[in-house]
Amino acid sequence: MGKKGQEEIVGFALIVIFVAIILLFLLVFYLRGQDREGIESYEVNSFIQSFLHYTTDCEDYFGGVEVRKLIFKCDDGIQCLDGRNSCDVLEETLKEITRESWPFGPERPIKGYELKIITNNKEILGLYEGNQTNNFRGAMQDFTIAPDSLEVSFRAYYD
Repeated sequence: MGKKGQEEIVGFALIVIFVAIILLFLLVFYLRGQDREGIESYEVNSFIQSFLHYTTDCEDYFGGVEVRKLIFKCDDGIQCLDGRNSCDVLEETLKEITRESWPFGPERPIKGYELKIITNNKEILGLYEGNQTNNFRGAMQDFTIAPDSLEVSFRAYYD
């Protein structure tokens, strides 16, 4: 290989290294921009959908009761088989799930959250943790199981 061929290979290698460094900087800036946003609306909606299907340790004659069914049991004043108040079980379960799923604090992207459950135009559960800011992502699930209606809303607050 001649001297001219070696010079072309070295030039090509320098160009490849230069382009790789530029792409690396662009990737770093892109990832930093995502951290500031913190959360997306689809994450909040998915959170609601998943916790509604979570099976609690409150049991009826068919086994563990899902959160969405436990909400109606709470509204109707029905207790768990072991005698615990269904509203207490609902609140304990959702506090634990929410704290694990949405850790918040001054050093975290999430500053606080709000979870409300309303059945038949009556709020049966309201969880409020952390600080409410002007920036939030939220979602609401609204459905009717005759003759009852259910509205679940969740907001996650960030900077």
